[in-house]
This record gives sequence, C-alpha cells and structure tokens, in this order.
Amino acid sequence: ASDLVLRAQPDVDSGMPQQVTRALALLERAIALEPAYALAHGNAAMCHHCLFLRAGLQDAERAASIRHARLAILHGQDDALALTWAGFSIGMDGHDRAAAFTALEAALAISASSALTYILGAVMLAWGGEAERAIEWSEKGLRLSPFDSWAWAAFDAQALSHFHRGRLEESAHAAYRSVQANPAHSITHVQLTASLARLGRLEEAKAAAARVLELQPTFRYGRQFAGVDCAPTLAAALGDALRAAGLQE
Repeated sequence: ASDLVLRAQPDVDSGMPQQVTRALALLERAIALEPAYALAHGNAAMCHHCLFLRAGLQDAERAASIRHARLAILHGQDDALALTWAGFSIGMDGHDRAAAFTALEAALAISASSALTYILGAVMLAWGGEAERAIEWSEKGLRLSPFDSWAWAAFDAQALSHFHRGRLEESAHAAYRSVQANPAHSITHVQLTASLARLGRLEEAKAAAARVLELQPTFRYGRQFAGVDCAPTLAAALGDALRAAGLQE
C-alpha cells in the first residue's frame, strides 16, 4: 500500500485531471489493501478536489473529496501530511475553513517544518481574502522548502494576494514564477491573465487566457470562484480582469 501511494504521489502533485485520475487508480488499490491508511485517503481527497475544480465541478467529486478528507483525519491523527491534504479539501471543497485550519494546526503541531501545510494554508487564505496572512504563510512554506513540488501554489497564493491588494506588478511577478514552476496547471495562468489585464497588457493577458482554456477547456470563472468560495470582493475584481482578457463567466 505504501508503494502504491509513493507511485501515485507525482501525479497527485500535478493538480490536473488526467494525472490525478491515474493516481486515483493506485490510491484505490492502496485503500483496498489498507482501508485505514490515512495518507492514501488524504491523497485521494486531493485528487477528487482537482477533479471537482478542473473537470466540470461535479458534486460527486466534491463529495468524494470531503469523504476521503474525513477518513484521513479519522485515521491520521499522527500524520501531518494526511492532515494537511484533508484540511485543504475540507476548506476548499467543503467551504469550512475553520475545520480546515484546525487540521492544519494539528499538522503543524506534529511537524512544525511541514512546508506543504503552510503552502496549502496560504492558498486557502488567499481565496478567502486574507491577503497579508496568505503571503506570510506562503513565505514560510518557501523558506522551509524553496524547491518544493508545490512551490508553484505558494507563488499562486502570492499572486492572488498581491492582486487583491492592488499590487499588480508584484502579482504579475509572482504569477510568472508560478507558471514557471508548474506550466501545465491551469490556475497559474488564471492569475497571470488577471494581473496582466489589470496592468493594461491586454495582448499578453489574452495569450495567458488562451493557455487557460487549452489546459482547462471548461473553465468559467464564476463557477470556479463559487467552487472555492472565493471572497466576494476578490471574485469581483478577478472577474472584471478575466472578462477583459476574454474569459467567460
């Protein structure tokens, strides 16, 4: 079961539907072997989260994400990574950020040097509109693990947070770093599109928007923002910028 989870991990980390579907096949085998394997459930929660957000926002995927997250918490009270994956799914898909941060704080109590915990916490804080705290958490994560496989998400949280505060050059810089770290992930190009559009660099913004749709043809920003429970003021500002670049609500 442990071997199956290790084999699945790179595809889980991709954050995109085709790869996480492949990972889920391995994780389901691991869970069949060890039904109380918290890390397998945590990774499965993350896979269903990705499928929910990037493959049609189907309620069944959202429900599966939350179900696996709860099993990860039930069986993983001593596993910081399982608690981190689970907290993220509960916060992003279950829209219960209080419960999410309870899980993340438990993870940090177990492993204060867990970069992923800080990085995924930063993502939740950014979408929730807590820009300065999101930047603080993302910077902690990057200090702990500068070349982390999830570093792109830390930069993404920074791009989102700087955008929210009107620091558009900083937002674009962070978005470029996110794209460089994970060019195959659609959301990195969403933040880049928004910041470039607000800077008045419309041709570049439209090119970034085209890349969003190449990676995620079903992308509609209104549904995406509702899916992650985006803070209303942030959603409005992002929506205006993305609309200017040609993306649809």
